[in-house]
Amino acid sequence: MKSDFLLAITQLSAEKNLPKDVVLTAVEAALVSAYKKDNFASSQNIAVKINPNSGKVEVWAEKTVARLAADRLNEISLSDAKKVKEDVQIGDTIMVESTPANAGRIAAQTAKQVILQRLHEAEHSAIFEEYADREGDVVSGVVQRFELGQAHIDLGRTEAILPPSEQVRTERYRIGQRLKVVLLQVARTSKGPRVIVSRSHPDLLRRLFELEVPEVYNGTVEIKTISREAGFRSKIAVAAKQQGIDPVGCCVGLRGIRIQNIVSELNGEKIDVVMWDPDVTKFIANALSPAHIVSVGLNKEAEAATVIVPDKQLSLAIGKEGQNARLAAKLTGWRIDIKSASAAEAERLEEAKTAKGVAKEAEAEAVEPAGEAAVAEEIPEEILAALEPVVPTEEPSEEKPEETEKEEGEEPVSEEVLIPPQIIFEAPTTDEKQQIRFAEDIMAPKRTKTTAKTTKSRKKRKGTYSKDTSEDGVRAKRGRRDIDIGEEEDYF
Repeated sequence: MKSDFLLAITQLSAEKNLPKDVVLTAVEAALVSAYKKDNFASSQNIAVKINPNSGKVEVWAEKTVARLAADRLNEISLSDAKKVKEDVQIGDTIMVESTPANAGRIAAQTAKQVILQRLHEAEHSAIFEEYADREGDVVSGVVQRFELGQAHIDLGRTEAILPPSEQVRTERYRIGQRLKVVLLQVARTSKGPRVIVSRSHPDLLRRLFELEVPEVYNGTVEIKTISREAGFRSKIAVAAKQQGIDPVGCCVGLRGIRIQNIVSELNGEKIDVVMWDPDVTKFIANALSPAHIVSVGLNKEAEAATVIVPDKQLSLAIGKEGQNARLAAKLTGWRIDIKSASAAEAERLEEAKTAKGVAKEAEAEAVEPAGEAAVAEEIPEEILAALEPVVPTEEPSEEKPEETEKEEGEEPVSEEVLIPPQIIFEAPTTDEKQQIRFAEDIMAPKRTKTTAKTTKSRKKRKGTYSKDTSEDGVRAKRGRRDIDIGEEEDYF
């Protein structure tokens, strides 16, 4: 018949979901601390054994063999030691059963708190060992509560934490909602194992494909790389390990049923499944799907690729806010520069024009010194000196003859002198003279010799002429200007 102590241990094992041997080990360690406090020395080495069938508690203490035991707690006589072990000698240490008479009552009262603590430690250790080996796996849990932006998810045996950095921005969680999450990290703490889960990690997408696609789970189709922007769009590159298998078709499924289940689990996140290729050029072209690619140029040193697309496909290749190009760059690991066909052609022509101009300049620079060197080598210095123009020098003369003597028989040479054309004025006639005077008087009336001062002035009336006479001349009205006419003067 089992004792009450053993029944209590069995009940604890069932409540904590722990193996029975783990609970027994924890209780034995707790009883060691309790017995050391009351019946043995603190420095003495003791051990507690619980019979798993009867529940009997046995306490074993380490003692030193002596001829006569002076200290009963730490020593044992040689005669008593030989009852336990025949070949024992003086000075040896042996384990001797030293169970106190009141072992059951003392254990129940003293070790209660220690037993509970040990049970918690055992439970935490079991949880840590269980989840530590499952890092990267997908688990299902229920949202329990929210604290400081963190969502606490009940995984069954423990609670996991979904921090804000691992949440999807487009998702809104509620209490009682069941979620599939991926285990990121399991760590030991003083309060037990700390389990961190994620909804935005790329491994979640990988594990969901393993759950939905049998070919991925058994290894027939391999997932090479994944690039993900959680909540918006993801790209996954797959390859087949066996000939005759379409990896993209396996992942998509009949009428897209497999990929649709994954999209539903991720709340509508778009997923592009592309074919992986060992040729980087083809792989980059596939990664930019659904855009069509004209050509791909590679710079292997900088790990950069220049992709040419048709003009109408440029926006599709780049994607909304550059999302398609950004995901393709993450998927391939290359920096991708996308250009339209017209822009690439314009750049090519400009580069060709620049290169042609540089080549001409280099050719001209190479020809000029070569020509000078050829002239210096082929033409002797005497000939070059003879070819130089001779400039006559004039010696200054003291007297310059005014006329040069003419030799007999020679005719004088007439020198042509250019005379500038002259403007000839003719004297004006009397009528023209009056008109000229009248015009000059109007333009410059101050050119008269004397101007008669009017002695009297009358108020002019509109539309009438005024006329005054003076001793030196007569004032006449012409038009709107009063002109003083004195003695007539010839202007010519």
